[in-house]
Amino acid sequence: MNLRWRWRWRRRWVRRRLLELEAENAKFSSQLANCRCHEKEDKRSAVSCDSSLETSRKSNSGSKKITKEIVKEKVPGYDTRIMNHHCKRYVALKVMYFGQRFYGFAAEAQMDPTIESEIFKALEKTRLLVGDKKESHYSRCGRTDKGVSAVGQVIALYLRSNLKETCENNEGSRKMVFKEQYGEIDYVRVLNRALPDDIRVFGWCPVPLGFNARFSCLGREYYYLFWGENLNLLAMESAGRKFIGEHDFRNFCKMDALNVHNYRRKVTSFAISPCDVRCDENQLWAIKIKGSAFLWHQVRCMVAVLFLIGQGHESPDVIDALLDTDRIPRKPQYSMAPEIPLVLQSCEFEGLNFTCSSDSMQALRVHLANECQNYHLKAAIFHEALQSCLPIEKDQRSLDNGTVKKKSSHVPLMSRPTEPSYEERRAKLNTRHKD
Repeated sequence: MNLRWRWRWRRRWVRRRLLELEAENAKFSSQLANCRCHEKEDKRSAVSCDSSLETSRKSNSGSKKITKEIVKEKVPGYDTRIMNHHCKRYVALKVMYFGQRFYGFAAEAQMDPTIESEIFKALEKTRLLVGDKKESHYSRCGRTDKGVSAVGQVIALYLRSNLKETCENNEGSRKMVFKEQYGEIDYVRVLNRALPDDIRVFGWCPVPLGFNARFSCLGREYYYLFWGENLNLLAMESAGRKFIGEHDFRNFCKMDALNVHNYRRKVTSFAISPCDVRCDENQLWAIKIKGSAFLWHQVRCMVAVLFLIGQGHESPDVIDALLDTDRIPRKPQYSMAPEIPLVLQSCEFEGLNFTCSSDSMQALRVHLANECQNYHLKAAIFHEALQSCLPIEKDQRSLDNGTVKKKSSHVPLMSRPTEPSYEERRAKLNTRHKD
């Protein structure tokens, strides 16, 4: 009897425990059905977060059928969707980078590393990115090519914020009030700790919702650094002034007939000035070109023709001829200037004042000073190697019995083979589409 009683008691306890577990399971299932954590926010605002009233309204609306979602590829250990409940604000960042080791700025080229990919890695690592790249309303001012550097690049996107959003009714209208809870995030300090040494954020600025880093830009200024030895700088500067004004620059760019239909651009200023750098009595100079916008490889093509003028191979009048597209409808074939000396110096916007905390500014100064010292050390090593090679060069000259290699003759630009015109490129593209 005692064993039978124990068996009945155990069976009743198991049944009771099963009922308890089923009740808990039903409770959790109900909570999961009413959860709206992964729903996308349709409301766009400079600083936004989910209100408790909206959350309670959704939770009481009843359970709905849960649809399966395709899991997107994401960085291991970090899902940006979990950040959607955080407050965010639309900001612009001023970025500097040394482009020698990068395959350009944009990440769409399927080459790695790029400046853009490194920036987004840092944004994900610091948990500043809210949602994915598309949801962040990301935009960039300039799409610099492989090897090109910048000290004034500007990007804009939504970032996580410490500002809290509250709602107030003002004469029947809904008014948003932003209250600071813990002090805004020091974006410069946080990002620079996660970025590689050759990329740095200089400052940040809150921007309105309609801001776009590319289309809101009023002007861009490029520097091209070069050594002035054996160049006629006066002829280069007088020829460069011919670029000022609005012209058709199709003979000074890499033509993209598929995406670009208007090759008229406006150059607002041109100057050549010396820099505070010398090497063996050779002065470093900078070509400064400013305009509203530039075509693909436009600056490097302009500089390449200026170098031909500075070397005495071409007359300054060749600029007028190449700008006259009725006279020269096809671009003569010539090599562009190297990409490493090209720098995006600044991007001009109306009403943007980039800020940076004193601690972050001090850390920036220390970092840039250390980088300058490292590059000076590298230059000193190469200079020492150059000096040690001089005696070998003299001995080699004696062995060559004074023979001098024949210099390649220059072919004038107007006598060179030409590239297809814009109309020919468009006709070829249309033929491909028809086929």
